[in-house]
Parts: sequence; structure tokens; C-alpha cells
Amino acid sequence: MTAQEILKILQKDIHSTVFATLDGNGLPQTCVIDLMLSDEEGLYFLTARGKAFYTRLMEHPFVALSGMKGGDTLSTVAVSVRGAVRNIGKGLLDEIFVQNPYMEKIYPTQQSREALEVFQIYKGVGEYFDLSQLPPYRQGFSFGGEAVQESGYRIREDKCIGCQGCRHVCPVGCISNTIPRQIDPAHCIHCGNCLRTCPVGAVYKVGD
Repeated sequence: MTAQEILKILQKDIHSTVFATLDGNGLPQTCVIDLMLSDEEGLYFLTARGKAFYTRLMEHPFVALSGMKGGDTLSTVAVSVRGAVRNIGKGLLDEIFVQNPYMEKIYPTQQSREALEVFQIYKGVGEYFDLSQLPPYRQGFSFGGEAVQESGYRIREDKCIGCQGCRHVCPVGCISNTIPRQIDPAHCIHCGNCLRTCPVGAVYKVGD
């Protein structure tokens, strides 16, 4: 999937997400925020100027967010994003109310909407994780000019001796039966069993 398609799933299908920001003491704070719009330029949400969330965004314009949908763990799709935000004022406010008509029940008049301002997550990286299929499917993505960040585990071809150790301990069977072994990053669940098991140190971790 493209980054824009994943952001659309996050905004329309998941919609309510948990945001993490930093407070004035540099400590993390979380709150539930609805994503109002998405396009090729990023994600959009809003808040009122009087809220602590607004102050945190203005002082530390960077967020991490996660959202998920599904009836139980094995039907879950989760999307996480880390990115930079900027205040675009009243821009897109009218469109947000058209696309999200339930907002009229919270802010029913033009006067009540005066406190609202729109923020854009204009660049970032993220991950799409689908547990509704087995083995689970994972995809990294980026937008706004950021590079996709690799994560998980890989095998150094020049060190692999072709033993079966890593394959025996992989819970999702994402390691090839070829020599040298290869890990399929789209299905790796980052458990680290392969790293701990490899007798020659051929497995290494990538990303944060």
C-alpha cells in the first residue's frame, strides 16, 4: 500500500487515535484525538487554544500516535505514526466540519468554533501492522519527504552457516529455507529469538 492509502485507513477507518506529546517538563502525556482529514500532504486534526494539548503542540511540535481497529487481537489492524506538526490556523476548518458532521454537536455555532485551530502532521514515518492475517503483515511507510525506517532483524549472508537454529525458534516462519538464510521483514514480529539463537552472530538488529 502507498503511504497515502495507509493514512486514509488511519483517518477514516480508525479515526480515534492516542497521541503522545511532551509537556513543559519534557515528560510524555497522552490523549485521544480524532483525525479529521488526510491527503497527499499528511494528516489533519484540531484542538482548542485553551487546552493543555494545544500548548504542548506549540511548545514541542512533534507527535507520536497509534490507532487500531478490530474485534479482538487476531482481527486487529494497527497504525502508528511519528511526525512533525504545524499549526495552520483556521485552514480547512469548514471542510473538517463537512467531512465530520458529528463535530457540529460539540461546537454547534460559529462563535463556539472561534477557539479551534487546525494542525497538520506534515512529515513523518510510520508502521502498518495487520494481525488479521497469519503470519502477521508489517509495512513501514513515510510521507512529507521522510525516508522509510527499516526495523526488525536481518541476517549477514557472509556469516550465516546455514544451520536451522533461527528457523526452529521463529514463531511465524518468516526465515527462508535457503542458504544463507533470509528474514522476510513483512512478516517478522520482532521477537528477537533469531538473534539470541544464532551461534555465529549472523543475525543483527536494524532500526530503533
